[in-house]
Amino acid sequence: MTVAVRPAAIAGALKPPLPAGRPLRVALVTETYPPEVNGVAATIARVVDGLQSQGHALTLVRPRQEANGEARLDINPVWPQGPALSAIEHVLVHGLQMPRYPQLQMGLPCKRRLLRLWSKQRPDVVHVVTEGPLGLSALHAALQLRLPVVSDYRTNFHAYSGHYGVGWLQAPVRAYLRWFHNRAASTMVPTESLRSELAAAGFKRLAVVARGVDTKLFDPARRSDALRASWGAGPKTMVAISVGRLAPEKNLGTVLAAFETMRADCSEMRLVFVGEGPEAARLKERCPHAVHAGLRRGEALAAHYASADVFLFPSLTETWGNVVPEAMASGLAVVAYDCAAAGQLIRHGDNGLLARAGDNSAFRAMARRLAGDAAQARALGAAARSSAGRLDWTRIVEAVENEYEAAISAAASLHGAWPPPLPAA
Repeated sequence: MTVAVRPAAIAGALKPPLPAGRPLRVALVTETYPPEVNGVAATIARVVDGLQSQGHALTLVRPRQEANGEARLDINPVWPQGPALSAIEHVLVHGLQMPRYPQLQMGLPCKRRLLRLWSKQRPDVVHVVTEGPLGLSALHAALQLRLPVVSDYRTNFHAYSGHYGVGWLQAPVRAYLRWFHNRAASTMVPTESLRSELAAAGFKRLAVVARGVDTKLFDPARRSDALRASWGAGPKTMVAISVGRLAPEKNLGTVLAAFETMRADCSEMRLVFVGEGPEAARLKERCPHAVHAGLRRGEALAAHYASADVFLFPSLTETWGNVVPEAMASGLAVVAYDCAAAGQLIRHGDNGLLARAGDNSAFRAMARRLAGDAAQARALGAAARSSAGRLDWTRIVEAVENEYEAAISAAASLHGAWPPPLPAA
């Protein structure tokens, strides 16, 4: 059954753009949100909090996660919580567990429901965060109602296929993502390098909007001697840490290889894994002497970062990688590949160490170099902390607001021609 949309409703979509700075009615659609733990959920929660603090009226469309449908983010507040704080309307939809990721859900399509909702109370702009079935139905509903749409490119799904035995899906998935995002007035990407890569692949209307970090939560002052002692680390023992999903696409074998090279120069080295995922059991088998801390959130997560010395991050599939600025803010010396957030934030030899993407031997050599030079690790960590201080979430939210305003203005200027003609896929 298709919901009929009255012509008057469509005509009403093409209204003059709102004055800059005026509160907007924003519909955000995401298939992941706290308490789920992943970079997309954490980032969109920060954006939601920032938009709320600016007085925008928000509708958050997401899968139901708990019996009471409540979403919680176990972190310290970043934004001022005052009487001007706007309310958030949560529209909860059905979801299915994702294969290999039982703690994550995939939202089911709900186009008819969104057509009814947005016909009665029209948002000024629709922000589609994820490209799954829920996001696709939201895209179709918004375009049918001629609502301005912005999207996020947050996950390299096509790059994951090779890690799960379905490499043949890489081209079709990339084609779908291009088709999806080219229907939006703007697609926000976190780095200039990703913007260039996607533009070369035929993606249109790309805007670089970086991400921030909570430097009050992730702080070297949270270092805990008691926590380190529980890891078997004394005051002078060097500890390497890896934080993130324990999954094939994270290239965690390189963490193990780097740690073994580090132990060659520092036999008392300790390795800590923080996170959960399908590779957890395999990692415990391969490295039983490592500390497997499991999932950590909020202040507990911040204490784990700050109580280590070196952060090993060998992932090559990230669009950003929130854990990199979190580690930098925590005062850790970061060893990573020159891509995504690390490539944008780290100056090699100044506030971290970068290996050429995919150069495993260079990655291991840099890790070993730090194991033999604790003073350099401390200096890099201090510089990283200083750099992270410039990653202000307020600026990030302002950039998102600018994309909303531009999309609204573009829709109004088309005089009935929205959405624009699609480029060839």
